Amino acid sequence: MHIGILGPLLVGDGTRSVALRAKKIRVMVAMLALNPGRVVAFDELMDELWGEAPLKNARNALQANVKRLRKSLGELGLDDSEQGRVQTVDNGYLLDVPEDALDAYRFLRTAERGAALVDGRPHEAITLLRESLAMWRGPALLDASDGPRCRAMALRFDEQRRAVREDLISAQLQIGDAAAVIPELQQLLAQYPERERFSEQLMLALYRCGRQTEAIDIFHRTRRQLDLELGLKPSRRLAGLYQAILIQDPALQEQ
Repeated sequence: MHIGILGPLLVGDGTRSVALRAKKIRVMVAMLALNPGRVVAFDELMDELWGEAPLKNARNALQANVKRLRKSLGELGLDDSEQGRVQTVDNGYLLDVPEDALDAYRFLRTAERGAALVDGRPHEAITLLRESLAMWRGPALLDASDGPRCRAMALRFDEQRRAVREDLISAQLQIGDAAAVIPELQQLLAQYPERERFSEQLMLALYRCGRQTEAIDIFHRTRRQLDLELGLKPSRRLAGLYQAILIQDPALQEQ
């Protein structure tokens, strides 16, 4: 069984994937899949499903939804374990799948391996980081993140996706691919103007392409943005890069 949450929620067997129509069922799958092989308490599931409008008979409604989920998995041929994929254990439910069944965990592990290679083996890092980003089909938990827990996890995965894009660009800069990353960095900085790492990378890429004035402009734009939006000053690292660009420090050209 494979479950995709890096975009609209999908379930499948590795060769085909389908969407689940009922929103409550999608939320339950997401909650259980985010805790593979571990018990998710009845109370947590009920809070995620009906937190803002609790039902008087929420426990019965939960059991009914679990029954529907089991039926859906059975119809898709995905409930083939001896005890069933969705098991009732103590005071909750457990989804009997390994972590690898969830695309988000495969993404995190692949990204972690790539990040560890950025400085020493950037070409290998690029391959792994691109592989991890290719697992995404849209915002995490796109159609199953109304509740607080799924919403928090969606934010966590989306943040990790941005961090992976930073690592990928760092690896590309390591191999001298400054010109290629400039358009992407410009787009990313327009989306996340407060993210200093993207500003730093864009400044460095522009400088290495002989565009010193534009690099300096990025620093001042970021400084103004941080001041207006957050009341902050640029980090020491960003300010240090700005000073190095001003004096045309030869170290900035090192790959």
